Parts: sequence; C-alpha cells; structure tokens
Amino acid sequence: MSDAVELTDRSLAGRHIAITRPPEQAGDLAKLIEAAGGRVTALSAIAIAPLADMTELDAALEQLADFDWVVLTSVNGVRVVADRLAALGRSWGDRGGARFAVIGPATAQALEAYGIRPDFVPEEYIAEAVSQGLQGLGAIAGQRLLLLRADIARRTLADELRAQGAVVVEAAAYRTIIQPVEGALLRRVLHDDQLDAMTFTSSSTVHGVMRGLVALGETPQQALARIALAAIGPITAGTLREYGLEPNMVAAEYTIPGLLRALIAYFAAKPA
Repeated sequence: MSDAVELTDRSLAGRHIAITRPPEQAGDLAKLIEAAGGRVTALSAIAIAPLADMTELDAALEQLADFDWVVLTSVNGVRVVADRLAALGRSWGDRGGARFAVIGPATAQALEAYGIRPDFVPEEYIAEAVSQGLQGLGAIAGQRLLLLRADIARRTLADELRAQGAVVVEAAAYRTIIQPVEGALLRRVLHDDQLDAMTFTSSSTVHGVMRGLVALGETPQQALARIALAAIGPITAGTLREYGLEPNMVAAEYTIPGLLRALIAYFAAKPA
C-alpha cells in the first residue's frame, strides 16, 4: 500500500482507535488514522524527558570522532544528540570517520534532516537486526561503537555487539517515563465510548496502559477482551503476551505506516 493510499483510503471509517504514544509523538499516526476515516483518542502511556545528568552523554559526544560506528535507535535520540552537540559547541561534522547506523526509516529521516545520511539501516527494524547487519558488513571485533539509546532500552543490542568482539560504549540520551494512563479517560474509552482498537508502539506503552488498568482495579484480559490490540512489532507483541494478551495484529513493517496498514487489513474483513 502506497503512502498516497494510506492518506486517502477511508477503510477505517467508523472505527475508534486509541494511540498510546506521548502527545508530541502521536500526531503522525493520528493523522494517518483520521485520513483513513477513523476517530482517534490519545491515551498517553509514556513521557519522554531529558536526562537529569548529561555528563555521560556529553563525554561520549566529545569523543565522537574516536568511534568507528555511532548507533542511534530512535528519533528522540537523534533530536537530543543534535541539541547536545549544539550545546557543546560541536556539530555532526565532528564525527571524523565514524559511520552511523540507525534502527529504522523514521530515525534515518530524522538524521538526514541534519544532513547526515546513515551508513546502515537494517531490513528489519529491531535491535537484533542492527547487530546482525553490522556483522554482515564486515568483522566488527575490536571496533569501537557508541550506542545512544533511551535510559530503559533493552540491553540486547549492546550484549550482542560485545559478543561479536566490539568495544561498546553506551550512553542514555533521554529518559522514557512509564506513566499509567489517566484513570477517568481510560475508563471512558473502555466502557462508554466503544473503542475498536488500541495501538502500542513500544513495550513501554504496554506497561503504561497495564498500570493504568491496575490502578482502576481491572484485569487486562477482561478490560481489553473486546478491543483489537495492535502492536508495531514482535518485541511489543511479546510484551502484550507477558500480560496474557494476544495481539490481534502485528505490523509486518515495524513503522507507523506499517501499523496503519495492519489496522486497515484487520478491519477490512469486519463490518463497522
């Protein structure tokens, strides 16, 4: 499905879909769903916040040219790094010979906005694919990699890179705060407003919704039994399963447009 079809197709008409991303990141998916005829409610389950202490991040960025690879795992990371470089009186041009790897097309586009074309984007947009892809480009044993990530990111990527012999320096670029979805809003969309689907774009968004349900005294299996659960990829789907929930759809491409395609395909065979 092309982006043009995604923006004009009305196959989500009459559907009410919740987005669990933070407000500043919900807009892209909300616009796509609304353009497809759906109605959106934002259920913010996480917040993105600056680090309390920038010392570790700043020290890593001061040594940017000393690395063989710099790995960025999110749009948030790109934006924070750009801001910190500016604050330090530096720029992306201070990278020397360091090459950039990113985890997906949205992160690649964010980096390109600063004039840097990533040297590697994996075909599958998960951390495991980054380590496999870098290994496929040539032996990385002994190479120095800077991994810029969220403070609560999974350790899988760093562990796999070290297992391949790379020297990995990790630096948190920002904080992801899991916050229970506001109770009154969650109760309304679950019981009074005929919610058709709920989208999850990270494991953190799953945790935020589940904590909101616990605060309401509701069990996930009962509260979400009649709502289609949409996961952006297999890691997020796995987190839903940890709560005893089977996602109704998992995006084939782990992106926001991919999530929209999954929603459209799921509801195509279901009368509104």
